[in-house]
Amino acid sequence: MFRWCVLVFSAIAALNVSAAENLTSLNDNGILSWETKVFAGESIYTIGEHKGRIALKALSRQSASGLVLKKQIDLTKTPYLSWSWLVEKTLPQLDERSKNGDDFVARIYVVIDGGLRLWKTKSLNYVWSSNQNKGVVWDNPFAGAKVKMMAIRGKQSETGTWYQEKRNVYQDLIATFGDKGSEEANRKTYRYIDVIAIMTDTDNSGWDAESYYGDLVFTAM
Repeated sequence: MFRWCVLVFSAIAALNVSAAENLTSLNDNGILSWETKVFAGESIYTIGEHKGRIALKALSRQSASGLVLKKQIDLTKTPYLSWSWLVEKTLPQLDERSKNGDDFVARIYVVIDGGLRLWKTKSLNYVWSSNQNKGVVWDNPFAGAKVKMMAIRGKQSETGTWYQEKRNVYQDLIATFGDKGSEEANRKTYRYIDVIAIMTDTDNSGWDAESYYGDLVFTAM
C-alpha cells in the first residue's frame, strides 16, 4: 500500500512539473525570442543581475515600447501566472485613469485575440500602479472596457523591493470581463489567451522609470 501511494504521488508531482511553462527563461536568454512592439519611443530592455537575482531591466525615458510573445496558453491546463518584479521609483501626481496618465512603471498583460472579430479581443493588464490602491480595477482610458487594468501593486507598495506574484488568470478574466453564466460558457470565452506582453512606459506623463521583472511562469497550480 505504501509503495502504491508513493507511485501515485510521484506521478502527480511529475504531472504538475510538466504542466509548467517558463515563458521568459531569463537564465537562458529565452526572452530574446520575444518581439519588440514600439508605441512611442523605445524603452530599453536588458538582462542582468539586480539585488540578488537575474532580471529583465526595463528603462523608459518618456517612451512606450514593450516585449511581446505570441503564444497560445490553455488556461484550463495552466491557469496560474507567477512572476516577480521590482521598481526603483514610481510616477508622482499621475491620474492613471486618464489618457495623459496612462503610464505604468511595470505592467504585464495577457490578450485574448479575437482576430477579425475585433469585438471579441480582450486584454487584462496586471499593473504596478503609482497612485491607485492595490486591488483596484478600471477600464483603460484609450480602449475602454475591452482592456482592464488591475493594480497588483499600488501606491503603498515599497520601491526597491522584490515582490513575488501569483494570479489565476482564468478566474481574473471571468471576474473582470464578466461571468458568462456557466462553466461551459466561461471556458468557451476565456479558455485561451494568445498574447503575453511586458511593458514599462512613461510616454504620456513624460517621466522616467526603471523597473525589473523576473521570469513569467504558467503553472497548473
